[in-house]
Parts: sequence; structure tokens; C-alpha cells
Amino acid sequence: MGQLVSDVTKVLDYKDSKKEATTQRQKILEQMANDEAMKTNLIKKALATQRAKYGASGNGANTLSENAVLKRLRAETAQPYDSKRAENIDKIRKIKTKKPNIIKNWLSNIDKIAG
Repeated sequence: MGQLVSDVTKVLDYKDSKKEATTQRQKILEQMANDEAMKTNLIKKALATQRAKYGASGNGANTLSENAVLKRLRAETAQPYDSKRAENIDKIRKIKTKKPNIIKNWLSNIDKIAG
């Protein structure tokens, strides 16, 4: 009877840990979505500011130097968010739950059960 209670407890603990892992993953994904929105807005603001500066200086057309500056600005603005995204992906990969194997557990304790 003790073994049955132990096995049921393990299964219930597994279900709880699985729900917790799912919740943690969901929170990280929501954070990543918020970060992506913030990154997009920040890049748009930085690009608009830079374009306004170029427009004020008389460079109306998309020149080669303007495109290079905007490309560099986009990369610099996005870099912290990209590294944070990589960290969050690593966090998601590390969240794991171990499913209990009741049959293995019973077989390893067969002497106790039978005896």
C-alpha cells in the first residue's frame, strides 16, 4: 500500500511540476514578446530621429552613407535585445520536468512489495 501511495504522489508531483514549467515557459515567452515590441519601437524612433537629422542637413535621397548609418544604428539598437532573446531561449530549454516511470519503480521495489 505504501508503494502505491508513493507512486500516486510521484505522478501528482510530476503534474504539478509540469504545470509550473509550462507557466515559467509562458512567462518567458510573454517577456520575449514585450522585449520584441520594445525593440521595434526603439528602432523606429532611432531611425526616425536619424532620418530627420539627414533631412535637416539636406540629404533627401537615400544615399549610400545614409543607408550605412541606418543599418549600423539598427544593429546597435537591436543588439541588447537580441542577446536577451538568446538568454531567454536558453532559459526555456533548461526548464525540464522528469516524468516518473512507475513500472521501473515497481520493478526495483518488487522484493519489498512481494516480501
